Amino acid sequence: MAKNKPVAALLQHATAVREGTRRFENAFQGVARMILDDEIEKVVVNGKTTYDFRIFRSGRKHAIGMYDEINSFVSFVKDAAEGGSSKEMAFVLVGEPGNGKTFLVEYLCSQYRQFLFRPENRKYTFRFVGMDQLPHYGRIATIESQTYEDPMILAMNLLEESEESRELLAKKIGFSDTQLEQIYDNYRPMGACSSYIWNDIRTFCNGNLEQMLEFIEIIPVPLTESLGTVTGKYAAKDKITSSAVDLLGEESIQRLLHITDTNNPYRFDLRRGALARVAGGGIHFSDEIYKNKKDLVQVYLGVIQNRVIEMDGYKWPIDTLIIATSNNAEFNRFLAEKEEAPIIDRCRICYVSHNTHYRMQEQLTDYAIGSDTKTTLTREDLHQDPNLNHAASVAVILSRLPRSDKLTPVETMKLAAGEVAGEKSIKTLAEVIDQLNQNPDITKRFGQKGLGQRNLGRAIQLLMESSETNEGRCMYAYDIFAALERIVLDYVPDAGDRAKYLEDLKIAKGIYRERIMTEMFNAYMDEPQAIRKDVMNYVNMVIGIDAENLGPDRMWKYKDPQSGELRALKIDERFVRNIEERLGLKTEEQRESFRTSIRKIYGQKISVDPNYDFMDNLELVMAVTDVRLKSDIAGAGSLVGALANRTNEENQKLYDRMIQTMLGKLNYCRTCAQKTIEYFCTQEDEV
Repeated sequence: MAKNKPVAALLQHATAVREGTRRFENAFQGVARMILDDEIEKVVVNGKTTYDFRIFRSGRKHAIGMYDEINSFVSFVKDAAEGGSSKEMAFVLVGEPGNGKTFLVEYLCSQYRQFLFRPENRKYTFRFVGMDQLPHYGRIATIESQTYEDPMILAMNLLEESEESRELLAKKIGFSDTQLEQIYDNYRPMGACSSYIWNDIRTFCNGNLEQMLEFIEIIPVPLTESLGTVTGKYAAKDKITSSAVDLLGEESIQRLLHITDTNNPYRFDLRRGALARVAGGGIHFSDEIYKNKKDLVQVYLGVIQNRVIEMDGYKWPIDTLIIATSNNAEFNRFLAEKEEAPIIDRCRICYVSHNTHYRMQEQLTDYAIGSDTKTTLTREDLHQDPNLNHAASVAVILSRLPRSDKLTPVETMKLAAGEVAGEKSIKTLAEVIDQLNQNPDITKRFGQKGLGQRNLGRAIQLLMESSETNEGRCMYAYDIFAALERIVLDYVPDAGDRAKYLEDLKIAKGIYRERIMTEMFNAYMDEPQAIRKDVMNYVNMVIGIDAENLGPDRMWKYKDPQSGELRALKIDERFVRNIEERLGLKTEEQRESFRTSIRKIYGQKISVDPNYDFMDNLELVMAVTDVRLKSDIAGAGSLVGALANRTNEENQKLYDRMIQTMLGKLNYCRTCAQKTIEYFCTQEDEV
């Protein structure tokens, strides 16, 4: 053994901590630093300002929405990092199955591992070498700290007296008083086996510190995910196969063959349990914690409060952030057993709602559909209808929105996505949410019940396995409603919920119908943005209609906020009035009130987002579509007639031209283009 090498390694580590190139911090401080050092943005969710943390939004498959839940978690970790009461608690996510609880925790764990891979954040531990020189250890030559204790824990317990160790760190390494204060904030005694072995080494070396330090080697903590170190998951098992051994470890027969001293705590193999592997500043994830049998929950009770692994009176202090999940049914069953109250008392419960933002749901629907190229059963490419994602997203979001007297389901959906809903304001939605969240029954609160991500995944599976999809080689959007209906009938046990979800599907079909009207007009005009342009023309006409610089030719010049260029627009008052008539605005007062609201929205939105296009205002979009269909082709009815009755050459040409536009400019394939036109020609789902 090289005489001074191990000593130099320990001194180097302590010096690196003093200089700030290596870190000594607890699990809460590490996770809080990882989150808060990244970018933080302010966002408005359901009418309330909250924070969005960039770290949860990076990577190919990241967390979508979940603003309140993430804010609760960040506050919890920050409080624990600052020595608050959270450091003696576990953070438990409770909610319906399939709303992203497990995904969020696993995503956090993967981000934490990546964070620790950076050299400046790396975790270190120590091991005892040359142990075969000592009696009682047989052929065991190397012993690693079982709980991945930081070398600074050893440094703080280097000498028998804690104060002597502190003085030694100040003199030998040069720590300032302030640095020592910070380090000793995270002081904990060494684990039973490390302490026992260090004492054996002290006896063997007659208290000679330099000689004792020769037995110490410093190594990085392994970050391999499959080893369960630093981030480990314990999934609830059934009552027969689960035992406290899975969490704490057990006596090792192999070690007893070498260790002759029966009092030595190293005879316990802690790494056999899940907790020791994350005890050095890691994250322990307990999936479905309340599904565990009572004796395991009792183990968690001690571990959460005291942060100690205890066996046969021996103690191993651990430094771990404990996160758990549970579904509502298991949690309610656990709450009903009053004698289990102490464990709930040691948990910070966070109720996780489903995503209720239909625009964000489109990203989640993309996750459910999958990013790889889809194929039919005969290995031919499978096309995706451009309306599929929107239809599926709207259908599942409506199922998650509770009914309210103040708002219709469509108004609730639009306001929850931060969009315009006629005269109704975001304040109305905030009031509805506050009222619902007063309900002691969690499932009655906003977004707590509905079709989850797994149900959506099943519906897409049904859509892909159907003969229509495989024959037509296209995932046609309208078919998703039949698939979701099947899922509701097969997987929703409660009759009341079933009836509501089926009603929601009818509303979703109505919204799909309106979207198809717009798509048909765009196809008819041979222009993907035809409706958008007409909607913006109406808005600009409303703004310019009373302008002072309006000449007798009714031409109005304005600066386009998107391009910054000066544009000229002829104000067509008949076009404006026709649209307002379609919106049901009969009197001059009603028209002026609506125009004022449009101008107000324009003023608020354009300053924040110059590309805002009013396409979220469904009533306005439908009114513009109807007026243009009437003026261009004497009504939607005649377009339906022309497309349905293709016996004459002119109608056939119109049909062929629209199909070509849909194929070339609107991302349809021949199957979904024909089926969409067919659907447009029927009277189904008229609203």
